[in-house]
Amino acid sequence: MIDTVADVALPTSDEEWRARLSPEQYKVLRRAGTEPPFSGEYVDTDADGLYRCAACHSPLFDSGTKFHSGSGWPSFTEAVAPDAVELVEDRSHGMRRTEVRCARCHSHLGHVFPDGPRDRGGQRFCMNSLALDLENR
Repeated sequence: MIDTVADVALPTSDEEWRARLSPEQYKVLRRAGTEPPFSGEYVDTDADGLYRCAACHSPLFDSGTKFHSGSGWPSFTEAVAPDAVELVEDRSHGMRRTEVRCARCHSHLGHVFPDGPRDRGGQRFCMNSLALDLENR
């Protein structure tokens, strides 16, 4: 079992990423794809744990910040730390959104929207299940 993020070396080439990830994960994480709504493993999961980047094992979201948004994707109110993710302007598909990437390996995770629970900061980090691994507590 991998105990720390430092135990996971980052690939240095596209071929290495393809070898590490499933084709579906590669499409989401490395090509900014999106899994179909309500299809992901973690949409309805309420398990206690830490969500890590499926590409590099970096900690991203705590289960205590997860909520059921009805959007079809796992949703969180905040990342485990401000520097766990990076936010990038995304103007693809004729929209203006904020993309969320893993700060360590720069893999695409999903998007953040300002329509989350107001009493918890108002943000909805809408993530792809394929981009996450849940480490149960």
